[in-house]
Amino acid sequence: MPTSRDTLTGSRIREKRIVAGLKQSELARRANISPSYLNLIEHNRRRIGGKLLIDLAQALQVEPVTLTEGAETALLANLREAATDGDLPESELSRIEEFAGRFPGWARLLADNRRRVESLQRSVEALTDRLTHDPHLAASLHEMLSTVTAIRSAASILAEPGQIEPEWQRRFNRNIYEDSARLADSSRTLAQYLEKADSDATETNAPQDEVDAVLLRAGFHLPALEGPGASVDAAMEELGAGLSQSARWLLQRALVRYADDARAMPLGQCAEAIAQTGSDPLALALRLDVDVARAMRRLAHLPDDMLDAPVGLAICDGSGVTTYRKPLPEFPLPRLGAGCALWPLYRALTRPMMVLFELVQQSSRTGARHRAIAVSQPVQPARLGQDALFESHMLIVPERGADTQEAVRPVGLTCRICPHPGCEARREPSILIASNTHRF
Repeated sequence: MPTSRDTLTGSRIREKRIVAGLKQSELARRANISPSYLNLIEHNRRRIGGKLLIDLAQALQVEPVTLTEGAETALLANLREAATDGDLPESELSRIEEFAGRFPGWARLLADNRRRVESLQRSVEALTDRLTHDPHLAASLHEMLSTVTAIRSAASILAEPGQIEPEWQRRFNRNIYEDSARLADSSRTLAQYLEKADSDATETNAPQDEVDAVLLRAGFHLPALEGPGASVDAAMEELGAGLSQSARWLLQRALVRYADDARAMPLGQCAEAIAQTGSDPLALALRLDVDVARAMRRLAHLPDDMLDAPVGLAICDGSGVTTYRKPLPEFPLPRLGAGCALWPLYRALTRPMMVLFELVQQSSRTGARHRAIAVSQPVQPARLGQDALFESHMLIVPERGADTQEAVRPVGLTCRICPHPGCEARREPSILIASNTHRF
């Protein structure tokens, strides 16, 4: 099968000929071939190599390698993703290689701009998530607004016509002075907080964030908890240093669950099973006689080299609050607040013990598709006269070579940065949609 390198050679010959100011007939004469045959070559309908390639290169006064070197695979992949995001018709998609071959500079510029836009999207996602849900930021803004309101009220009283007794004037002036000093302190503290927002020291501002950071640094795999001699206390001593008391409590729970999963599904048995079943949590659960949720957690905590591709995992409780997150580069998860209501993670809560499979594609991302597998299970054994507490798991597996006939559900990250204007699950306006498109 011809490669990109082969199929684009004709396009490069045509481009070099045009740059050199040669007619097709003149180049054909110099290469000692017919103009009709050169026309087929330039339209990539005939493969070319050997002496003819050398003759054409000499006629064009270029090195043969400049005609045969193909556009990089990564460049073509980026162009295809950009075309997919832009909903280009199939007729245009089929000419991406020709475009990259004829206009390599423009192709690289488009690919670089797409990467820059994607990076900016990630920044917008993170900042929007933080501005919307950061408890420290919300409290600071509330305090500042309350102080400004108090200053304005006192100032409006002093500005009213009529005489105010000197004693009351002194009181109002003192209140304005004290509120102004408090406002200055709050503004300075908020500015320092925002300036340090990107530093490691303040990356985590909530207990769950602290735990997420610990697991992320460990690569979500904890060798200290693998094997029969695993000690949760020793792991806590190592991983919990410097955490707040609330974060240590959450980390303790996470480590106890990890150790329990590792005992039920030893690393060696997992490796043997995955070699047979791949990253299928149902097949893995059946083979090792465990429940599906445990198999999902274990897959998320295995070393990356044991899997065909890294997997992501999100866990939420019955209220929909995310209690665990392992994102993927092409399928991020919100640090604060709830995710997209269309995720199977939340729908599974309405259908306990039923495993949901769905092919999803997150909006405004790279166009990559993922298999979302979700299940909701009780977190404790059934008890007489008591309602069960449910927890939902969603494993996120990159889909390779998905069937184009299979329905793909477009989902978002959060409503605030989701570009779908007609989504029935929308709970707040999006900053990526023009205001006049929101439905009221």
